[in-house]
Amino acid sequence: MVTLDFETFYSKDFSLSKMTTEEYVRDPLFEVIGVAVKVNDGPTEWFSGDHEETAQWLERFDWGNNFVLAHNAMFDAAILTWRFGIRPKAWLDTLSMARAVLGPTTSVSLASLASHFGLGEKGTEVEDAKGMRRGDFDSDQLHRYGQYCRNDVDLTYAVYKELEGAVSTKEKRLIDLTIRMFSDPVLVLDVPRLESHLTEVRERKRKLFDDAQITPEVLNSNKKFAALLESFEVLPPTKMSKTTGKWTYAFAKSDEDFTALLNHEDERVQAIVAARLGAKSTLEETRTERFIAIAKRTENNLLPIPLKYYAAHTGRWGGTDSVNLQNLPSRGERGNKLKRCIRAPEGHVIIDCDSSQIEARVLAWLAGQNDLLLRFERNDDVYRYMASMLYSKLPEEVTPEERFIGKTTVLGAGYGMGAVKFQAQLQSMGKDVDLDTCKYIIKVYRQSNQAISQWWIRLNDVLVKMAGQQPLESLDAVGLLELSVLGMGIRLPNNMYLSYPELRREALGEYSYKTRYGRNRIYGGKVAENICQAVARCIIGDQMLEIAKRYRVVLTVHDAIACVVRKEEKDEAVAYVESCMRKAPAWAEGLPLSCESGIGETYGDC
Repeated sequence: MVTLDFETFYSKDFSLSKMTTEEYVRDPLFEVIGVAVKVNDGPTEWFSGDHEETAQWLERFDWGNNFVLAHNAMFDAAILTWRFGIRPKAWLDTLSMARAVLGPTTSVSLASLASHFGLGEKGTEVEDAKGMRRGDFDSDQLHRYGQYCRNDVDLTYAVYKELEGAVSTKEKRLIDLTIRMFSDPVLVLDVPRLESHLTEVRERKRKLFDDAQITPEVLNSNKKFAALLESFEVLPPTKMSKTTGKWTYAFAKSDEDFTALLNHEDERVQAIVAARLGAKSTLEETRTERFIAIAKRTENNLLPIPLKYYAAHTGRWGGTDSVNLQNLPSRGERGNKLKRCIRAPEGHVIIDCDSSQIEARVLAWLAGQNDLLLRFERNDDVYRYMASMLYSKLPEEVTPEERFIGKTTVLGAGYGMGAVKFQAQLQSMGKDVDLDTCKYIIKVYRQSNQAISQWWIRLNDVLVKMAGQQPLESLDAVGLLELSVLGMGIRLPNNMYLSYPELRREALGEYSYKTRYGRNRIYGGKVAENICQAVARCIIGDQMLEIAKRYRVVLTVHDAIACVVRKEEKDEAVAYVESCMRKAPAWAEGLPLSCESGIGETYGDC
């Protein structure tokens, strides 16, 4: 194993705090000041030279047959691959490992981890190097900087040794796969199509403003702006005013429910919310501009895929580096236009395979809702079946509109959602259903899925046990999960833990836990949701590794996996990918899985 750390030029305006990793590493101003390398537990070596000298020094090491370890490996991998053309056997990353082991509320900077494990201090020499090119250092300054870099490498190696046993081999392979999506990209950006799309987006935005008669008066009036949102079938977000104690509209930059509308599937909503917030561009416009800039920084127009491993406490991946492919528009012709700007390399196609209803299947399995599980196993239309119960008619008599309500019920009511929230969810989808009907729908769901309803109650007991750090024999119907007696949380199939830091009982018997944004309320239904998402992520992770044995995995979005294959192999590849995603892991015996796949030369054609 080779532990690696680069020190690079940065200044007030040229730094990772102002730029994305991709933008920073590929900029003409980029410069490596020095690099430190440690082979296994041997002494750490430091080298500083110009680009050609550094490249020659790096050739001393057998990268192709070794694992390379770094802290924030996405950064070091980009430098090693893009600047020096070196591709190691696999990547290890202490930042990713720490995020998975210590949870999202713990700082995972190298300095914090060194302090957490009592390994020593990181040092501050990098702060003195701000604005200094390699040629600006005298010999004494360069020597001290080299000591600082060697110390970073030694700390990274020591942190790895602390985390190594807590991260399984599979998870280490997933970290490597995630980093290489960024450092060794495969997908190609179609610049002419992107430029054409950008022109369309800007023209459409101008027309939207004209057609909607958006004036400063409308934007500045809460009442008129709320009416404008409602005209697009969007329920205006509200909050309790700290000043008056009354409900008011939540239209500020600090209101998450409002800023979330910047990602709304209706571009008109994006546009008016961006205008209200004072933004110059919509999300689609800025994203298209960013894709064009990325493409023009490389000869082959390649798109590095930046994903944050273990972004959420459920283990799911998240977007990072200002390129969040987790929330690309996905509906309709307009949504697919941007996706069609992302292409497979010449002679290849993209296969995008989505795991069907995986959370609903995991929920039925873990809760012991065996009748629903059987319908999944038979590949019955569970949405139509749910609608038939709601509307008291035979499944074959259910209309498409009724099936939609059945689908929303199956996917939304499984985690204890009440009628008021269910009504709001339907309204956000453009469906106006009265509250009494929503109460009836929730009642029918709970009565027909009593094992699931009982599991929520069981998980309330789990919170009691977790708060008191008491053991519990069984958490689920299949004996998959267990509660750590050391207070680490619920152990998952990947040997990671679903944790609730500083869990405590609040007034009225409710529970809350600490997050980086404050305290979150937690209850049985929400624990069920967290568990199902975490278990689904474990399944998707296993499937990614199976697919990667034969084909290059290039992206994962929620419960979907995309890979690139040669055109002549596409039929065989589709069959293999689908077989991987229909096969449950050995630890999930009895869980019926299914999937749907698409194939195309562009991501939008899949």
